[in-house]
Amino acid sequence: MKQLRKCWLALVAVALAGSGVLLQTAEVAAQAYPNKTVTIVVPFGAGSITDGLARVLADKLGTMWKQSVVVENRPGLPGTTAVAKSAPDGYTLILTSNGHTIAGVINKNLQFDPVKDFAGVTVIASVPLVAIVPANFPAKTLKEFIAQANASPGKLNFSSAGVASTSFLSAEVLRQGAKINIVHVPYKGVPDATTAVIRGDVQMYFAPIPNAKELSTAGKVRAIAINSDKRAPQLPDVPTIAEAALPGYKYESWFGMLAPAGTPPAVLTKVSQDIAQVLKMPDVIDKLTTYGSIPAPNSPAQFDAIIKSDTERYGKLLKDAGVAAK
Repeated sequence: MKQLRKCWLALVAVALAGSGVLLQTAEVAAQAYPNKTVTIVVPFGAGSITDGLARVLADKLGTMWKQSVVVENRPGLPGTTAVAKSAPDGYTLILTSNGHTIAGVINKNLQFDPVKDFAGVTVIASVPLVAIVPANFPAKTLKEFIAQANASPGKLNFSSAGVASTSFLSAEVLRQGAKINIVHVPYKGVPDATTAVIRGDVQMYFAPIPNAKELSTAGKVRAIAINSDKRAPQLPDVPTIAEAALPGYKYESWFGMLAPAGTPPAVLTKVSQDIAQVLKMPDVIDKLTTYGSIPAPNSPAQFDAIIKSDTERYGKLLKDAGVAAK
């Protein structure tokens, strides 16, 4: 019996020692990170708000880390799939939108799991979007747009920067909340989706604040509502969706940094904390403001919780709408 107890204690000691070694190794890895080029994949095209945020971070983190940080645009699912299959060492990251959380619902043969195959690093920013319509469109308010959609079900279209974009989710939450039949027309990115509204090819698009302000001021589109819970100081005359027509409307778009699942927690924490420092820099805050975004850093654990929650919420929303892949 004593011999068994000694063996058990020896095994415990070995296990504890092993844990200590692993912890020490993780800490050393975090301290040494990064010691080579870090790649930030953006699953949207150049010129998108996601691309802009990534380039601001790449510039500042590269200086902070004294290493090259490059941005790689890989629009669509292939870019996200590549990150999911990358080595979980912190050297391949992805900056994406919360459209990431619905990828598994709208794609039948998805090659990655949006939750299980990724580890949250941090939310970068929340980004309110503005519902814009063609300048000559008869509806001048959101209520009038909804009324016209009800009068002509299936006749009005809305564009998006892709089926996993925040512009799509914003419109889909509106569509379901208002119980209107409007048709989704996905484009390759923000520029094409915006141009479609200007030309009148579609009747609505949820645009970033800077785009909406510039185009509405120039008379090329009309801004009719914003999806945030407060009016934007850049567009004080544009009501929130809740004010304009749907008191229960709730949608918060975010952009965040993810890493492949299995990335050492110490590395995730380091990247998260370093990004938080970058997001406090006055020039970065000014830059983000030009994108119409609000810095919103948090911890890896907090971001993981958001990803899980949003995946469940929007998954149900799309399944109820019949948008989910069969």
